Amino acid sequence: MALDEAKDTDDSFNVKGLKFVVDKDFMGQAETIKIDFTGMGFHLDSNVDLGSGSGCGSCGSGGSCGD
Repeated sequence: MALDEAKDTDDSFNVKGLKFVVDKDFMGQAETIKIDFTGMGFHLDSNVDLGSGSGCGSCGSGGSCGD
């Protein structure tokens, strides 16, 4: 998960006033994506195996995804 601008290969979704940009190919694989803010970062759930922990976290300039 990262800050990004939409490209031709992306779909954009507005959810509760927030804009989400997702690669079309990834969205086709994931089907649905659930994003939860845990207070310590974000947790992602989808049909795509993101590795151990199945979530991504970020705090400041560091972060992890499936580590």
